[in-house]
Amino acid sequence: MSLSIAASRHSRYSSASDEVRLTPHERVTAQISSLLERGVRPWIKPWDDITPPDALVLPLRSCGTPYRGMNIIALWAASLESGFRSRHWFTFKQALAMKACVRKGERGSFVVYYAEVGDKSDADGKPSRVPKSKGANGDETGETRRILRGYTVFNAEQIEGLPEDFYAPSETPPVPRTSITISEDETRWASLFARIPVTLRHGGNRAFYSKAADYIQMPLREAFRDGTQYETAHASRHETRLNRDFGQTRFGDAGYALEELIAELASAFIGACIGLPADHLEDHAAYIDGWLKALGDNPSSFLTAASKAQAAADWVLGEMEVD
Repeated sequence: MSLSIAASRHSRYSSASDEVRLTPHERVTAQISSLLERGVRPWIKPWDDITPPDALVLPLRSCGTPYRGMNIIALWAASLESGFRSRHWFTFKQALAMKACVRKGERGSFVVYYAEVGDKSDADGKPSRVPKSKGANGDETGETRRILRGYTVFNAEQIEGLPEDFYAPSETPPVPRTSITISEDETRWASLFARIPVTLRHGGNRAFYSKAADYIQMPLREAFRDGTQYETAHASRHETRLNRDFGQTRFGDAGYALEELIAELASAFIGACIGLPADHLEDHAAYIDGWLKALGDNPSSFLTAASKAQAAADWVLGEMEVD
């Protein structure tokens, strides 16, 4: 599917007035599709105005807790579109609670969460669980359903009056990394990935994960950034781990493209947690058309991929013993 066809497929999401009529699935799909149609992947943009150079960082809630899954991608995309450098995001009420105020005319960014029907949400958009009703014999009755909901957040740079530490520091020339610091970082990253309980083989000129035999194959190469982290994300799909299977039957089919997207997102999440430069991600721009088709066919597919990617990243980081 060409990008022009993809653009027409998502044209109904283009105007701000249409957003109020979209479901949460459609709104986040529209946001990501808009960038993908231009060939931009917000999780791979190498920003050089943060520390360490070229590293992605996780967006943070007002309390300092990192966002997860789809919301990481959504807020990376919002930062990319608007040039935000701060990691911190607030709801309108959270800003007021800190005696700060969103500037007039600022437009917020949409994030999502799952809630049970009938739940109430707190100021950060998180659902507060409501107990099920009790039957005559004291047993819980009725069923609850998880539905996707959304709310609006604003970057610290859209808010006046916050404490200074919520704002990004003034721009300074990047400090060149020496061969010593690069070597130290690569040694640390290699040590972390060595903790993953998957057999690593070397040889040939390809990098891949074999699910059937459960091993990672890497070329003979001494440099750390050789794709190990990417294939480790694939390895999380094994039935003894996360048991992830999308019915892939051949190279390049829908199941294959979705698995590649999950591995790429998981690698971005992992890299943001351990400080890997954004260029550790593989160049899979050729899959964009396939991802756009999946988004057009099913608006919830990107949320599924982001959720699975977060689970994969959690498994890898857990084996690394990274908090």
